[in-house]
Parts: sequence; C-alpha cells; structure tokens
Amino acid sequence: MESCLFPVVLLVSLTFVCAYNNKYDNFDVEQVLNNDRLLRRYHECLVSNSDVSCTAEGKQLKRTLPEALKTDCRQCSETQKAQAEKVIKFLIHKKPDLWKSLESKYDPSGTYRRRHNAELKRLSA
Repeated sequence: MESCLFPVVLLVSLTFVCAYNNKYDNFDVEQVLNNDRLLRRYHECLVSNSDVSCTAEGKQLKRTLPEALKTDCRQCSETQKAQAEKVIKFLIHKKPDLWKSLESKYDPSGTYRRRHNAELKRLSA
C-alpha cells in the first residue's frame, strides 16, 4: 500500500484513520459505512467550516487530516492505512457525491490526486 495520502484523508475523515495514534485502530469502519446517517454525519463534519456538527472524534480527525495529507500519512499505522483504503474504495464506488465534496474541500488544487493518481486508479477499479 503506497500511503494513506489523499484518499485516506478523505476517507479517513470518515474513519479516523489518520488519527496518528492507535486509539482508533479498532474503530468499526463497517458500522459507519453501512449506516447512511452516521456516514453523512461524519461527512458533514469534515466538509463544514465549523465544528458544530462534529463528534469529539470528528473534530480530532478534522484537525489531523490536513497534516496527514501533507506528510503522506507518515504517522499512520498499517491498520489505519488499511481502514482508509477500505473507506476510499467504498466512497469512490458507492458514494461518489460524498467523495467529490471531500476532494473539493481537502484537495481543491488536485495536488494530492496527481501525486497519488496510480493508487486512486487502483482503488477505483
């Protein structure tokens, strides 16, 4: 797995994948992905300019996400990277509208998309 860079950032936002500690290594990603209400709540937190709609975990992810993108998720564990990949694949295939809005918010210039184009293509297949 290359890194949890951009895709992780967006998907991670939903799964707390790049939280930089192992607190969320056992986070049930499937529970969020399979519950549209929860998924949309995390999405709203990540794309909003305020933290009003965020849980404590969502706020932490929102704070961590920009750095994780800049550093290619260098501090993420292998478990977190695997969770991020799962989330990214899910969003790309089943919730492209959510993926696009996260991409617009966290990669408006397309920098991360270009840097990780090969990985994104693999996850999109």
